[in-house]
Amino acid sequence: MSRQYFGTDGIRGRVGEGCITAEFVLKLGWAFGQTVRMRHAGRPKVVIGKDTRLSGYMFETALEAGLIAAGVDPVMLGPMPTPAIAYLTRTFSAAGGIVISASHNPYDDNGIKFFDENGTKLPDAVELEIERWVDQPLATVSGPLLGRASRANDAAGRYIEFCKHTLRLGTDLSGLKLVVDCAHGAAYQVAPKVFRELGADVQAIGVTPDGLNINNGFGSTAPDALVEAVVSNRADLGIALDGDADRVVLVDETGALVDGDQILYVIAASRHQRGRMEGGVVGTLMTNLGLEHAFADMGIPMVRTQVGDRYVIEAMETHGWRLGGETSGHIICSDLTSTGDGLVAALQVVNALRQSGQTLSQATQGMQKYPQILINVPLRDRAQLDHHDVKASVEEVERVLGAEGRVVLRPSGTEPVVRVMVEGRDRAQVERSAKSIASAVENVQ
Repeated sequence: MSRQYFGTDGIRGRVGEGCITAEFVLKLGWAFGQTVRMRHAGRPKVVIGKDTRLSGYMFETALEAGLIAAGVDPVMLGPMPTPAIAYLTRTFSAAGGIVISASHNPYDDNGIKFFDENGTKLPDAVELEIERWVDQPLATVSGPLLGRASRANDAAGRYIEFCKHTLRLGTDLSGLKLVVDCAHGAAYQVAPKVFRELGADVQAIGVTPDGLNINNGFGSTAPDALVEAVVSNRADLGIALDGDADRVVLVDETGALVDGDQILYVIAASRHQRGRMEGGVVGTLMTNLGLEHAFADMGIPMVRTQVGDRYVIEAMETHGWRLGGETSGHIICSDLTSTGDGLVAALQVVNALRQSGQTLSQATQGMQKYPQILINVPLRDRAQLDHHDVKASVEEVERVLGAEGRVVLRPSGTEPVVRVMVEGRDRAQVERSAKSIASAVENVQ
């Protein structure tokens, strides 16, 4: 069966358009409830969290009604990071978790993500089962079997304590000056508290959500505000989360941006130096070649997957490794949590700096980022990529770059373009090479 609704990161779209309507979300909650009842005896419960988008109130109510109609007890958590929902699903012994969020997208988008009882994303078989139920007529259970909704008022406090306990008991961040940018999103309450309760001096920005300003000029996809705040306040580092706080980028004390590849390097290097690096690291096709070379120098193996934290987690499980992530800032420490968690990743970096006594700029010096050029080229048909002119152009660039560079042609899954990526040591050469391949793709008749 072809996938009707689910992408690699749940269901997402413009509110009121396509499949993201209140009616569809109600049906989706009912369908998820049906799959939950089939897999769990007794009276199962499902936790529901959301980010700060205005439409979250509508979809929260719709999911609640759908679950109740299916005979499942919804537990409402309010605005909470996506990784918090994963954690609280396990903590509350729930049969599943639901997140209402479109992550780093603008406020007028929204989406639905699901977790199973282990706080991990649903396997394909369960997603297909949900889709089959969505296509069935909605039938409400009889009166006594209706679900009962409740609200978990201590959810935020539980997650804050969890984050703090990913560090060694008694860790004290006194004397550390931080700027924390919450993107006016789901972590606006919990993120500053985590670092303050550990003793850090925290200036919080992006913490006044109004339902419409999530990710607008703040957060991991718009870090200029954080750079300015770090420099003007002479902070030790800055932390920028996205709208649902499952990804993070950092800013060092000089105002330089530190992306997900560099974050992976700092965490892995610290564990390696302390004899706590077990196995290797999983990256993606877009992970910078400089990270791969830095790991090779330390004797740390690395493998690449398709882009998407789901694929990263699958590869980590296959290899039995505990660390992986994406350039965008999805960092997974599976020895600490079941999914990408921006707060946990940031805490791991802060811990690494405290252990080494280094600044963030010093800690990243062991990795040389290679220039990486990405060009989006219109794609009429994927057969264009098999044309002999395109293959010849790629082969010539790969010959010139040798072991010091890479070429990736990645068709988009959501729009008619191919992403031409070239990286290597020499920026001018990389730019010429990327333009050459892009031109070859465009010229295919």
